[in-house]
Amino acid sequence: MTKSPSAPKPDTNDEPKGDRLQKILAQAGIASRRKAEEIILEGRVQVNGVIVNTLGTRHDALKDHIRVDGKLLHGPEQQRYYMLNKPRGYVTTLDDPEKRPTVMQLMAKQKSGPHGDNVRLYPVGRLDYLSEGLILMTNDGNLANALSKAAAGVEKTYLVKISGTPPASGLDQIRRGIMIDRGRLDEIRSGRRDRIITSPAKIELVRGGDNPWYELTLIEGRNRQIRKMFEEIGHHVEKIRRIGYGALRLDVPPGEFRELTLGEVMALDRAAKGKKVVPKKKTPEFAQLKSPAKKKFSKPRRQPTGTKSASRPRRPN
Repeated sequence: MTKSPSAPKPDTNDEPKGDRLQKILAQAGIASRRKAEEIILEGRVQVNGVIVNTLGTRHDALKDHIRVDGKLLHGPEQQRYYMLNKPRGYVTTLDDPEKRPTVMQLMAKQKSGPHGDNVRLYPVGRLDYLSEGLILMTNDGNLANALSKAAAGVEKTYLVKISGTPPASGLDQIRRGIMIDRGRLDEIRSGRRDRIITSPAKIELVRGGDNPWYELTLIEGRNRQIRKMFEEIGHHVEKIRRIGYGALRLDVPPGEFRELTLGEVMALDRAAKGKKVVPKKKTPEFAQLKSPAKKKFSKPRRQPTGTKSASRPRRPN
């Protein structure tokens, strides 16, 4: 009995290879992936001399000749990673419609890529306008997305100054997890508004007094989360400074930045994968709370010898 011939295997050589065109443009630093899609649809991209204006085509950035507005791409940008100390009064965004200063202005110093092109950086996560401290800046979209996912549980550490002294019961609420958003009126399910409960947090007193400072460590980063947490227990947040991100600790002055070492980038990658990382034992100067300024008491100035004191009215003879 002869066997029937088996069905021919599909030719895997016909399967599309390479990366999507919008991803190649984004990795080359041309624009974000969403903006790159617009550039493609506008017919501004050529691959091997042919205009490509449809999304989803795959190409090889190392073999294909890809041009945007006639300019030849030279492959992916070199991936860069920076730590920035954001001062109070800057917006964590690429561009602000209200024309407020942004973190991009602090990063304006040229950071050349492998072909002399300016590296297009963007912030990982956010610090609000009034907050300050450690911000990561990178062009590594994969790592940025991984760090931003709540499931990774990357620890972020802050110094927080509070107006008034919170009760121990309120701090315990923050440690266990506290409801910070009660939902909008139209967000009603099962007869009640949606609620958001924060993940458990670590909180320790750093400096006491009428307006104490706390060190707070979170594994998430919701919008204005720290301010909302303390508002729920009846206290206003006066200052917020982020001093830690994973194993990193803030070690540059306000408004300054530095490039991360290979070991620091590897530690961030480990943290993004949910693995445990440990910061250095010695806390850098800019991650510490400064000692309060001592009051200066002015001593009464002595009258130089041989000089007459201030004139006094003479007694009548």
